[in-house]
Amino acid sequence: MSDEVKQFIDQIANGDNAGAGDAFKDALRAKVGSSLDNHRKEIASSLFNGIEAEAHSDPKPEVADVGTFNQDGSVSTGKDGQAEIDLSQDGTADTMVGVDVNAGEQNS
Repeated sequence: MSDEVKQFIDQIANGDNAGAGDAFKDALRAKVGSSLDNHRKEIASSLFNGIEAEAHSDPKPEVADVGTFNQDGSVSTGKDGQAEIDLSQDGTADTMVGVDVNAGEQNS
């Protein structure tokens, strides 16, 4: 027997009907709460049983041929798969792509 039920019986035996009402409500809350907890545990333990995990993504497409991007945005395929990219802007030795190696020097 739970403590709430004992308090309810003691309150009735003492003639305290208001206290017995409160003790009854407490006993009922404890009983309903315990039952809800048990049902939550049952549902949680059986929630994902028998469910297979799905694949994360579709398979990747196969690459048909290796290609190189041209400056105009088109793609050209190479014979040996090697990229032929010219990274110099104007072909001079003093510049790299996006970097001026003579920055801060006076021109003569």
